[in-house]
Amino acid sequence: MTTAIITVFVVGYLFIALESLTKINKAGIAILMGIGCWVLLLMGAAEYGPAIIEKALKIGILSEEAAQAIQQNYSSYICRGLFQHYLAEVSETILFLMGAMTVVETVDSHGGFRFVKSALYTPNPKSLLWRVCIMTFFLSAVLDNMTTSIVMIMVLKSLITDRELRLKFAGMVIIAANAGGAFSPIGDVTTIMLWIKGCVSTTGVITGIFIPSLICMVVPALIVTFSLKGTIAAPATEASEGEDKPVFRNTMRNLIFAIGVGGLVFVPIFHNLTGLPPFMGVLLDLGLLWIATEVIIGKEHKDQDEYERARISSIISRIDMSTILFFLGILVAVDAVAATGTLEVLGEWLNVHVGNIYLVDSIVGVASSVVDNVPLVASAMGMYPIADAAAVAADPVMASYVQDGLFWELLAYCAGTGGSILIIGSAAGVVVMGLDKISFIWYLKKFSLLAIAGYFAGIIWYWFEKSVLVGIFG
Repeated sequence: MTTAIITVFVVGYLFIALESLTKINKAGIAILMGIGCWVLLLMGAAEYGPAIIEKALKIGILSEEAAQAIQQNYSSYICRGLFQHYLAEVSETILFLMGAMTVVETVDSHGGFRFVKSALYTPNPKSLLWRVCIMTFFLSAVLDNMTTSIVMIMVLKSLITDRELRLKFAGMVIIAANAGGAFSPIGDVTTIMLWIKGCVSTTGVITGIFIPSLICMVVPALIVTFSLKGTIAAPATEASEGEDKPVFRNTMRNLIFAIGVGGLVFVPIFHNLTGLPPFMGVLLDLGLLWIATEVIIGKEHKDQDEYERARISSIISRIDMSTILFFLGILVAVDAVAATGTLEVLGEWLNVHVGNIYLVDSIVGVASSVVDNVPLVASAMGMYPIADAAAVAADPVMASYVQDGLFWELLAYCAGTGGSILIIGSAAGVVVMGLDKISFIWYLKKFSLLAIAGYFAGIIWYWFEKSVLVGIFG
């Protein structure tokens, strides 16, 4: 049954990749792929049940008493226990995405990004590219790569009208967002996982992989720079932005920007203070923004049509639901593959047959461009314990597995940036793919090699720093 599940997964990805040729919306394919994988998993319940129960006991989502009560009724547990566990995780991501997209769309609809456009805009496309990349890189470290991608794509849509040129910038937004999220403990979900478990510390991950992450962004940006020519027309003025974007006074639009984007920046802090999932912080921001805009709109717009068009209840209808459903289908399908134990088997094989830390982490990063990096990193965390002084004394090789050790830092870098190789390999890529209608094939032709160049350039620098510079300077 594992072969059948992987076949459905691969065929689904193939159809998603060929969307521009088949003209079949990728969201529909992703949903069918996810459901198909879970149906096959249920059909093989007897085969997977014992291993699934054992894993559930190990990670603490199932008690010994509950496991005994299940006995041989594996299908029931897979439906009511395992699926609900995965669904809770998927729902957190989907709600986060929906909330963040609504906040960003609201801020953009009310002109909140105008001063950002003014600060970024330059008629020179090469200069604009570097401004966009640098802002994306550092903003992703403060927010997260998915939210940052949403913000930057919205800004780019109002800055660049030439679609072919804008797609080049969008491709670099994906690479820069993933690179910026990798070196921050709160910038990427995999880095958050490693940070929370204690594999890396805040200062350790920042100082350890900041330069490799920067190189990962700089190398492809340099290459793209040489392909940019001509000038970029000035962005639309307030009078020419269209009737669908109500115009507020500067004070009001800046207030909306402060509440919307400021709230998104506050999400990691909210999570650390309360322990609640990040999507709760996003929904808190959305609730505050909703109330603020209702009050502001009531004062700014007396015309009933303008009033209704400016409300968030109307703006929600403009959110791209196909992107959200595509994301849902992908995550559900990956969870089904993870439930088969395939990822753990892959991790064990790498450990036995490859062994070299640089190669293992590099392969994990490349694999994360196809398979979600969350279960890959989770598998790696389960395979290797965090070493302490006693473990290192008994076996010096374990020095690479202490907190902020070579293995964990490089894993954070590779898992965070490897997803840029394919547009479907990261949350940032999937979001940009939906927001700007980028095809899998276009990104594969135009940006995959650039992402690979930046990815391995960062790894090479990390190796040089740890193997050569440390040997010279101690």
